[in-house]
Amino acid sequence: MKVLLLAGGLGTRLRPLTENLPKPMAPIANRPWLEHLITHLREQGVDHFVMAARHCSDVIRRHFGDGRRWGVKIEYAVEPFPMGTAGAIKNAERFFDDCFLVFNADIVHLPELIPLLEFHRQHGGVATIALTEVDDPTSYGVVEQDDTGRILRFVEKPRPEEAPSNRINAGLYILEPDVFRYIPAQREVSIERETFPRLIQDSAGVYGMVSRGYWRDMGTPSRYRQVHWDVLDRRFPLPMQGRQVQPGVWAGEDVEFGKGVLFVPPVLIGNKVKIGDQAVIGPYAVIGDNCRIGARVHCSNSILWDRSVVRDGSRLSNSIFGYRTVAPAGEVFKNSIINDPGEVMQA
Repeated sequence: MKVLLLAGGLGTRLRPLTENLPKPMAPIANRPWLEHLITHLREQGVDHFVMAARHCSDVIRRHFGDGRRWGVKIEYAVEPFPMGTAGAIKNAERFFDDCFLVFNADIVHLPELIPLLEFHRQHGGVATIALTEVDDPTSYGVVEQDDTGRILRFVEKPRPEEAPSNRINAGLYILEPDVFRYIPAQREVSIERETFPRLIQDSAGVYGMVSRGYWRDMGTPSRYRQVHWDVLDRRFPLPMQGRQVQPGVWAGEDVEFGKGVLFVPPVLIGNKVKIGDQAVIGPYAVIGDNCRIGARVHCSNSILWDRSVVRDGSRLSNSIFGYRTVAPAGEVFKNSIINDPGEVMQA
């Protein structure tokens, strides 16, 4: 079975980190999220992927190529203009002549596919939507279903007393090729607001099933950070690279620690990292590969992408540093997102 990965969005809520990076390529625990997702799906037997890409699509293509390095085949359907979720699916129509899966690739979720596929085959409809249950559905489109799992309607951002359930779209679909007939070509189309309601209206058979396990939209800085804290706390059991050098502190290969370095768990450190004397790292710190941390640096509740540099005496709290960011000596960074040495914005 083929999988279509929707990876063409602009990631505006994560700017400036996504100015030159597709949001699904943002690292989670020091690896691009898209890499985690592909690896997880490969382990469940998926070996053929199509990337629906647009924004900085060359970044994805350079990283994954034809997929051979990951033991899969990857092809690309590059959008000529922003086409929306359903428009991107229509743009990739030439790759699919049988039942296929679609993932919103910027949703952090590692689903088990077999129960969803079995449910899809049993109900015989044209579409299955994986659902997740949330505590507060008032910020989402909530589904109403019958006893068979058929979706009757979507209720957008209902008041608590009007919500028909606490189930929302998890961003994973199983679709039959007949769906393509319902999507107009060469324009922006939303699968949530246009395609699914039309399929429901035409009684084509749209069903929903809860997909268990961790789920989070990583599309804002606070949610992106929370994914990392959940990884460090093992609430989201994403595979961790490296080994535990002390309880709750994971470190990769060729890491150099200066004298008097203090780690306050939980902490994740990548490969080939250098940390200066008397630095305090943690709690809740993620440091990418090839980073350089100066002496007496304090870094807590912060994420540093690969090759970032923090000069002596600087303090980081509740901040995110993009690739190759350099922080001057003796500076204080609090609630900041920095994607280059000259750009700082409040988180």
